[in-house]
Amino acid sequence: MLAKRIIPCLDVKDGRTVKGINFEQLRDAGDPVELGKLYSDQGADELVFLDITATKEKRRTLAALADRVAHHLNIPFTIGGGIGSVEDVDLLLNHGADKVSVNSSIVRRPELIDELAREFGSQCIVAAIDARLLEDQWMVHVAGGTIPTDKELFQWAKEAQERGAGEILFTSMNHDGTKNGFALTPLKKMCSMLSIPVIASGGAGTIDHFYEVFHYAEADAGLAASIFHFQEIPIPELKDNLRSRGIVIR
Repeated sequence: MLAKRIIPCLDVKDGRTVKGINFEQLRDAGDPVELGKLYSDQGADELVFLDITATKEKRRTLAALADRVAHHLNIPFTIGGGIGSVEDVDLLLNHGADKVSVNSSIVRRPELIDELAREFGSQCIVAAIDARLLEDQWMVHVAGGTIPTDKELFQWAKEAQERGAGEILFTSMNHDGTKNGFALTPLKKMCSMLSIPVIASGGAGTIDHFYEVFHYAEADAGLAASIFHFQEIPIPELKDNLRSRGIVIR
C-alpha cells in the first residue's frame, strides 16, 4: 500500500494566500512562501499553490512564485492557475515546480492533456476537477467554479486518466470550506474506478475527516487549506493520530 499524503493547499490572489467558503468570501491567510515553508518544516508531504486569479498576462507572476517556492522549500510542490498551453507548463517546470495543476483549459480542450503528458510525462500533470452536486449528478465547473459545464464528474475523471493525467485533484464545491468533511461517496467511487492517485479536496475540518477519507474512501492524499492556515490542526498531530489508527502515512 502506498503511504497516504497530507497536502496543504495555498490559494493565491495578488500574491497573498486567501481562503473562502464554497469558493467565495475570501479572507487573507498570509504570505504563501512563508506558509509553505512552515508546512514543510511541520512535515507536509507536498504543497499545492493555485493562483485563483491567473490570467495570460500574469503567467510571469506565477513563474516568479514557483521560483520563490523552489528556493525556500525542499518538498515537492504543484502549481496552477490559468495554465493553458505546453509553453505555460514548460515555464513553470523550469522555474522549479514539480507538477502543474490544469483545470479549465483541459475541460475546454481535452487534447491538451495528451500534449502535456507526451511532452513532460504523466507524473507531473495533475488534472484538477471542481464539481458540484446538482440534482443527484456531480457536474464539472470551470473558471474557479463559476461556470457550469455539461461534463459529468466520473466520465471526465476517467477521460483525464485515459488521456495521460498522472493524478486527479477532486474538489467538491458543495463541501469546500465548510469543514463538515470530505465528499466521501463520490471520492470512494472515483478511487475504485481509477488506477491513478486521487487527491481529496474540500471539507476537511477535523482529524476524523482525514481518517474517513483514507480509510473509507481510500483516497491517496488529503488536501486542506484553512485548518492549516489558521492553525486549527497541526500537521504533526494529524499524522501521529492517523498512524495510531493504522493509516500508513509518510
